[in-house]
Amino acid sequence: MTNLRVSLVQTDLVWEDPSANCAQLEEKLAVLTGLSDVIILPEMFATGFSMTSAGAEIGKGSALQWMQVQANRLGSLLIGSLKVKYQTSYYNRLYAVYPDGTYSSYDKRHLFRMGGEHEFYQSGDQQVIVTYKGWKLALFVCYDLRFPVWSRNVGLSYDAAIYVANWPAPRANAWRTLLQARAIENLAYVVGVNRVGVDANDLAYAGDSLLVDFKGDLQLDLQANQQILTSELSHEALTEFRAKFPAHLDADSFSLSSL
Repeated sequence: MTNLRVSLVQTDLVWEDPSANCAQLEEKLAVLTGLSDVIILPEMFATGFSMTSAGAEIGKGSALQWMQVQANRLGSLLIGSLKVKYQTSYYNRLYAVYPDGTYSSYDKRHLFRMGGEHEFYQSGDQQVIVTYKGWKLALFVCYDLRFPVWSRNVGLSYDAAIYVANWPAPRANAWRTLLQARAIENLAYVVGVNRVGVDANDLAYAGDSLLVDFKGDLQLDLQANQQILTSELSHEALTEFRAKFPAHLDADSFSLSSL
C-alpha cells in the first residue's frame, strides 16, 4: 500500500459567512492541486463555531457543492464540517468528499455543553470510517476527542483518526495531550486540525494542529501559524509497529449498545 499524503489547513475563519470562507480557502488550497491525497479543514469552516441558523446548509447546499468542486479540482479527499439543517434540526456534520463528488458524512456525537452546542444541535449516534486509497480513516469532531471509548480503535478498524476542531486557546494543552494519547492507545495515526484567530464571541484559537504518529510522536506541528503543511503517512511503518507492539490484543472488550 502506498503512503498517504495528508494536508492540514490551519486558518482563520470569517464569522457566519460561507461565501467569504469558501473564497479564501479556494485561493489557499490551489497550491495543493495534485500534491495531496487528503486535505483537512477546521470544524465549521464555513461559519465558525456558531450557535445560530446563519450560514446553515439546507440539503445539498452551496458549501457542500463547493467541497465537491474543490475535491475534484484538487484530486483529493476533502474533509471538513458544516452547520447543516435537516428537517427541523441542526447538525454539526463532518463531510468527507471524494474527487468524483461522492461523499460520506458523520454527525458529531459529543456536543460541547459548556458552549451551549447541545441546546442548538442534535447529536449523532453512528461512528463513521471511510476508506480512501486503501487507508481506513475514522471521522471525529472536536469535543469527541475527550471521550476515548467513542474513539477506540476496536479490532484495529482504522489506520488514522481525524479530528476537526474549533478548540479555544485556554485549553490548548488538553488538545495537544489528548491527540497524542488517542494515537498511542489506538496504535494509529491521529490528525487534529484546529483554527486560528478570534471569533465573534471573543474566543481566541491558538491552532496547534498536529499530525501524530502511532507512537505518539509529532510528525507535524503547525503551532499558532496560519498555514498549510503536508506530510506522508506510512502504512508499512504502521503495520510493522503494530506487529512488534500488539497492545490491541490485550484490550478490554466492550460494546456501545447503550447508544
